[in-house]
Amino acid sequence: MERVEPIRSVKKINDLKKYLLGSGNMRNYTLVVLGLNSALRVSDILNLKWGDVFDFEENRFKTHVYVKEKKTGKNKKFLLNQNATGAILKLKRKLGHINILDYIFKSREGQNKPITRYMAIKIIKSSCEAVGIKEHIGCHSLRKTFGYHSWKKGVPIPILMELYNHSNQSITKLYLGISQDDIDDVYRLIEL
Repeated sequence: MERVEPIRSVKKINDLKKYLLGSGNMRNYTLVVLGLNSALRVSDILNLKWGDVFDFEENRFKTHVYVKEKKTGKNKKFLLNQNATGAILKLKRKLGHINILDYIFKSREGQNKPITRYMAIKIIKSSCEAVGIKEHIGCHSLRKTFGYHSWKKGVPIPILMELYNHSNQSITKLYLGISQDDIDDVYRLIEL
């Protein structure tokens, strides 16, 4: 598997979201926004059903989502932040009727099947290209982008390690995609 990079520019992230929102395809917009705000692997995002994020009895979004990670088998709990909830709400409004067992990112092929990983990567890559994101982008870029921007805002690596369910810090450090520019920023910041 090729190594992919996070999207380091907040402006480019905002351009990407505006582009997807402007396209009118709420499924694709929600896929990217949820990916950027959940730190989930794309395989776990694609397996989400409406019952995972929406409480049908209370008629409201859940505050936390529980998933069993497909790759590791570990349980993960994450907060649906305002951006993620807002994107899912836009999709819900666009769809109208949803069912507790429906996949959120439903494919147009077949009855109730999620889009494929291949389709997700196609959506992510083509959208990034459309807004001029030059980094080597893949599905994991969304997950890495979350970590990179968390780290830039001062979230300690041990917290990110726990968030990602990583067994050691070296894996988490790889996820952060620290560049020479980031290292140079430290030298600019610390002038003793």
